[in-house]
Amino acid sequence: MTINRERLAALAAEPHCNGGRYRNLEPVPRHGLGDFLRWQLAPGRRFPQGKRFTLLRPDGHLLAKPPQKPQLVWLGHSSFLFQHRGLNVLTDPVLSDRASPFQLIGPKRHTPPALTVADMPPIHLVLISHNHYDHLDEATVRQLHRRFGTHLRFCIPMGLRPWFEKRGIHNLVELGWWQSDRIADDQEVFCLPAQHFSGRTATDTNTTLWCSWLLEIDDFRLYFAGDTGYGGIFRHIGELFSPIDLALLPIGAYDPRWFMAPVHVAPEEAVRIHQDIGARQSVAMHWGTFVLTDEPMDEPPRRLRLALERQGLSESEFRVMQHGEVWSPT
Repeated sequence: MTINRERLAALAAEPHCNGGRYRNLEPVPRHGLGDFLRWQLAPGRRFPQGKRFTLLRPDGHLLAKPPQKPQLVWLGHSSFLFQHRGLNVLTDPVLSDRASPFQLIGPKRHTPPALTVADMPPIHLVLISHNHYDHLDEATVRQLHRRFGTHLRFCIPMGLRPWFEKRGIHNLVELGWWQSDRIADDQEVFCLPAQHFSGRTATDTNTTLWCSWLLEIDDFRLYFAGDTGYGGIFRHIGELFSPIDLALLPIGAYDPRWFMAPVHVAPEEAVRIHQDIGARQSVAMHWGTFVLTDEPMDEPPRRLRLALERQGLSESEFRVMQHGEVWSPT
């Protein structure tokens, strides 16, 4: 599977940072504090009820000695364990009870994580898409670093290095959009655009980059979309990297659309991404763990099924996993 390296280099050279703030490749509406309060204080607005979903417990022996074919475990939200050819990879690992800087307030986890750090096989690579609290969890990062040390590398978007180094973590692969790093002879990781934003405080909005990731292991391509709204970037990703063997795509945290559409896809848009990037199979994520927005927690899979039916696609092409389910793509 060849890649147009000259095209990638030209795209990587295009600026996407202005005055110390990163920006999306396409203009998107920006919602400030006033819009946020308009959403939160809308008359009659009621926060959706939390729901605990079925939790499967993965077989530790199966994870310690995975099959030769790729294997995936959904830990909840955007956190997966992906295993292939002896490489164990985590995506946006968040195992804490809250997606918040605080222990007592903030979005609460309704379904426990399918694995603890102690349960995991040796982790070699962690893909971090951006620094929002439901994607970059300090407690989980520290636990991973304590257990696996320098054998573990964190792949991070541009600007996040100081955050990790402040916590004593230096084994980092820091990349900007369209850049890549060959982490082994048969393994390469690509930092690709997403349509989103970053920030952990009121003053650091967009001072670090957000991204999606593509991991190529020999002849297999895994795409992790991170957190994103819909845009033309996915057609460009498809032009450069199609076919993609397995894509992990968000389907939740989308209502109200007037506020969320620029940064969070609805299920119908997730199906468009699946098609745009040329994914052979996709798996749904970013739903069913935290209450972040106004749609019911169990609505995203229902809307996904309807969207697939309208496009003439089967549910096996865009799969909804259960928490803790172990699955291998065909």
